[in-house]
Amino acid sequence: MFPELNSILNSTPDSFKSSDFILVSDRRADASFLIHHYLSFYLRAGCKVCFLGLVQSFSHYSAVGQRLGVSLAQAREKGQLVFLEGLKESFGVLLQDTSQETQPLSYLRSPGAGLEGLFRFVESCVRQSGDGNAGESWGPPVLLIDDLSVLLSLGVSVGAILDFTLYCQATVCSELQGNMVILVRCEEEDADDDEEGSNLLQRGLVHQCNLALHVEGLPTGYCRDIHGQMEVWWRQRGETIYNQRKIFHFKVHDKGASFFARGTSSAVL
Repeated sequence: MFPELNSILNSTPDSFKSSDFILVSDRRADASFLIHHYLSFYLRAGCKVCFLGLVQSFSHYSAVGQRLGVSLAQAREKGQLVFLEGLKESFGVLLQDTSQETQPLSYLRSPGAGLEGLFRFVESCVRQSGDGNAGESWGPPVLLIDDLSVLLSLGVSVGAILDFTLYCQATVCSELQGNMVILVRCEEEDADDDEEGSNLLQRGLVHQCNLALHVEGLPTGYCRDIHGQMEVWWRQRGETIYNQRKIFHFKVHDKGASFFARGTSSAVL
């Protein structure tokens, strides 16, 4: 996890707000480092984590987690982490002779069924007992998804995806007082907004979330010492509606990331 980001968001593994939906998005940049941050953050916090890894293997996340000081293999063995490896599960679904609607990725064989199977998988994970295999008790459930926009390329409509996230938010955040972190990747700004693309999905999710973190490349182009900028948009806290935005520059390191106000990096001073 990244202490500087925790300071910006005023949260730590020992003290963080529940019932939050955090949307992570990117354009012309890679916001995956924020998914790794939240994965290590909530594991350190002792939460029960359901992680839908739709674009990378478990070994990839495990290797990054080791650099951030957490062991995903141990967390999964103890029952703290439930990991759905989308790449591996999709092969199993496509190679089967018959379709099983109860499978998480059953929509690959029956697109008309929507994402009900995936939601049932999430629901069963977050509703499981808080007692781990070794008698440990986990904190509130957390749902992480990397990345949700890949479902668009598989033929799932924006409306079906937004319905899925609403059901997840009602279960995880409202009912169980847990948190959600979802990553989506946006298209270029000049893309056709009328099409059912990731930009439309991102706008829909912004209206659902409490906190939006949007990562972009620098408008001025490549810089060796500044990898991009992150817009932090606080939208809602409890029943209070906010509209506060701040932009920070960042640099990703091998074992973390640095964040600083625009114009304060040593590269521009």
